Amino acid sequence: MAATVRRQRLRKLGCWALMAIILADLLALSDTLAVMSVDLGSESMKVAIVKPGVPMEIVLNKESRRKTPVTVTLKENERFFGDSAAGMAIKNPKATLRYFQNLLGKQADNPHVALYRARFPEHELNFDPQRQTVHFQIGPQLQFSPEEVLGMILNYSRSLAEDFAEQPIKDAVITVPAFFNQAERRAVLQAARMAGLKVLQLINDNTATALSYGVFRRKDINTTAQNVMFYDMGSGSTVCTIVTYQTVKTKEAGMQPQLQIRGVGFDRTLGGLEMELRLREHLAGLFNEQRKGQRAKDVRENPRAMAKLLREANRLKTVLSANADHMAQIEGLMDDIDFKAKVTRAEFEELCADLFERVPGPVQQALQSAEMSLDEIEQVILVGGATRVPKVQEVLLKAVGKEELGKNINADEAAAMGAVYQAAALSKAFKVKPFVIRDAVVYPILVEFTREVEEEPGIRSLKHNKRVLFSRMGPYPQRKVITFNRYSHDFNFHINYGDLGFLGPEDLRVFGSQNLTTVKLKGVGDSFKKYPDYESKGIKAHFNLDESGVLSLDRVESVFETLVEDSPEEESTLTKLGNTISSLFGGGATADTKENGTDAVQEEEEGPTEGGRDEPGEQVELKEEAEAPVEGTAQPPPMEAKGDAAPEGEKPPEKENGDKSEAQKPSEKGESGPKGAPPSPEEEKKQKPARKQRMVEEIGVELVVLDLPDLPEDELARSVQKLEDWTLRDLEKQEREKAANSLEAFIFETQDKLYQPEYEEVSTEKEREEIAGKLSAASTWLEDEGFAATTVMLKEKLAELRKLCLGLFFRVEERKKWPERLSALDSLLNHSSIFLKGARLLPEMDQIFTEVEMTTLEKVINETWAWKNATVAEQAKLPATEKPVLLSKDIEAKMMALDREVQYLLNKAKFAKPRPRPKDKNGTRTEPPLNASASDQEEKVIPPAGQAEDAKPISEPEKAETGSEPVDTEPLELGGPGAEPEQAQQPAGQKRPLKNDEL
Repeated sequence: MAATVRRQRLRKLGCWALMAIILADLLALSDTLAVMSVDLGSESMKVAIVKPGVPMEIVLNKESRRKTPVTVTLKENERFFGDSAAGMAIKNPKATLRYFQNLLGKQADNPHVALYRARFPEHELNFDPQRQTVHFQIGPQLQFSPEEVLGMILNYSRSLAEDFAEQPIKDAVITVPAFFNQAERRAVLQAARMAGLKVLQLINDNTATALSYGVFRRKDINTTAQNVMFYDMGSGSTVCTIVTYQTVKTKEAGMQPQLQIRGVGFDRTLGGLEMELRLREHLAGLFNEQRKGQRAKDVRENPRAMAKLLREANRLKTVLSANADHMAQIEGLMDDIDFKAKVTRAEFEELCADLFERVPGPVQQALQSAEMSLDEIEQVILVGGATRVPKVQEVLLKAVGKEELGKNINADEAAAMGAVYQAAALSKAFKVKPFVIRDAVVYPILVEFTREVEEEPGIRSLKHNKRVLFSRMGPYPQRKVITFNRYSHDFNFHINYGDLGFLGPEDLRVFGSQNLTTVKLKGVGDSFKKYPDYESKGIKAHFNLDESGVLSLDRVESVFETLVEDSPEEESTLTKLGNTISSLFGGGATADTKENGTDAVQEEEEGPTEGGRDEPGEQVELKEEAEAPVEGTAQPPPMEAKGDAAPEGEKPPEKENGDKSEAQKPSEKGESGPKGAPPSPEEEKKQKPARKQRMVEEIGVELVVLDLPDLPEDELARSVQKLEDWTLRDLEKQEREKAANSLEAFIFETQDKLYQPEYEEVSTEKEREEIAGKLSAASTWLEDEGFAATTVMLKEKLAELRKLCLGLFFRVEERKKWPERLSALDSLLNHSSIFLKGARLLPEMDQIFTEVEMTTLEKVINETWAWKNATVAEQAKLPATEKPVLLSKDIEAKMMALDREVQYLLNKAKFAKPRPRPKDKNGTRTEPPLNASASDQEEKVIPPAGQAEDAKPISEPEKAETGSEPVDTEPLELGGPGAEPEQAQQPAGQKRPLKNDEL
């Protein structure tokens, strides 16, 4: 009994735990009903959202455009974004920041920093000694790092998405170029943290484009591999990607489409911006030639004039893509002098001849990394705005050797649509069709360490070892473990990039430091002292390359094993509760039997001895003496295990027990007592063999970042606060502008209304003059002092004017409502009267309304008629300038009271049951129904001879003595006075008790 009670308590606890988990999920979903994606380009960005009822939609900005310039103008007390900031670039070029993504994750001595200074000399870039980077110096007290500027852009993109979705949004997927390294990716993540965004994933823009292409062509993907090349030339860079589409079999969803990145090639500086800069330089030279001999300054020294020329070069490049020549013209380029010059497409192509020669470069890089030939490529698809240049298409078509280039994808919005699809897949609020993504590592990563070796007796030397952690073009996300077996004391190892020979000399300089991190381990020797009797299984370092392509060291552990005798222990209550909860979720399935629903890329196993599982799989355990990764026998754990739970088979140090190896031995389990008799409990305990016990000791880790140090937490907090202050300032500015616009609009509208006929009719000349004078004074105050007025002052002034005009507006509005309201009241009164008259004409047998109900309705109708006639007559006597007594709200109240009475009677009539008619009194009897039983027919009372059949039959007193329930007499009322006697004796649905003579 006690065991049963305990099991019931465990079940109840498990149910409560399950309900708590479901409730937590629902609460989490309440804040994530909409997700967004941001396709960050060098020149412009596209924002897309997914929310219930809005599947994958591009967000329109405040100018109703589908793409927004990645530009921000920063002043002392205000800032502008998008098209407004692009317009400010002409007036204030120093404070307008754009094309700054090339500065993310770069140190001050990077060639891209020098290139940015050469392209935009108006910006002041100062050195940051703490991180060896640069920041923008806008004013004496106004400086921003590139991460902070990007955080502002991301925050603005979120505001656009929230306005479009009409709800708050926190979750986002952000696109980054495929060639971004670890420092650049971490910089984007820090910018997103400053903006308050929760980044679901940093997805490569080429992968997002390939996903968008595959999602809309899901039906065309089959088991046959299809190789597609995407050539993406944007404003700042060019990326060529080879993608393989085919269906694969997944554990949970069966056959699903998959895209695999096979090859990637890129050029960091080949894009539309470089073409525009060439055109700007050409136009500047033409303008200087036109002014030669006038002792004029060089136009290149004027930032505003160069900003105008860059805008004209952008327009000129677009027009020359469709025309052979075009006239460039700028009014007041410099010193109020207009500029006008004709530029042909041939001149433009000559200016960019060396750029067009670099077009095939990314194609060759992609083919080499994929180890494929052009014959294996089925289609080449153009992506990006710069691919619209005819010369680019001509050179590319010749390089790939195809008949034509594919243009069946939206070159501007494909990446944003693919990213928002991935955002919906990663979000808990949406369920989308699975699409497996296998992205590829562009830059290989390896681990380097040094140890002492004894080559000859007595002679020891240092040996430098390198182990590839993530190989080039290998899939990610994935986890890996490296095991160091020959260390019993604290040591260091290094995480660096692998072979970057595929990069040119210039790209290597732009790439930056090839050393990522130095890892210093502390506590290795102490762990060996803590477990002196245990056998060491090595120092295991757990690495994770997540969905965003960011490498992290999860933990480092020292693992020990020993053989111990098994001692039977009774399960604790917590263990039983855990087993109960596990059974509620599907029988306690282990974590490694699940599959990542949002990313079907399987992870690498974290070591063959970590899980002790027998399923075949793949693992990478790199040991000191091993020359290459070896295959193991464990199944990879899910990505969700990071930071929350250890992978399968890993437990806390106190409970890390290997409980599977000895339990699976059939020889030991099959042996029993003599003649196969089951052993006694004491014998069974003695027969249990020794088992392995594993102990795991956490090792202290100190990371020394070598490529680019992240912002310290205090600096990051200050940056977050700085951006929040700017956001609050912007909101206050918007509120003040809204108040000023509302006041100005009210003044102009009221001044116009005062002398309209409908307003003159209900106001006196004195009243209109008083209102006009107040409006004129408020308009003068707004023009003279409004620029310095606060939001509160503007709102108070507006409230004062509205109060002054309240009576006038009220009289006008009431007169506008009278005809419609009175007509509706008359119609309701007429229909109610007709309904009442019809109800009173019903015959007595069919009457369903009581006299009280009809009298009440008649009273309400008469009172409403009387009120209406009296109020209308009284209103006719009042002058139009007085407050009316006939109010629209009173009319509506009378209509509601009358309608309520009518609706009550209509509902009663709707659900009333008709009364049954009395039958004819001609002595005829009703035949029994065909399905009546014999006992029912025998129960009928036959009158004695000489007695009329319609006479009342003799009652049966025996029924009261049988112990049955008394007969319900309710059916007698339904039958009426002419009902048959036998129908009144037995109610419908009630069994009659059998008598002794009916057995």
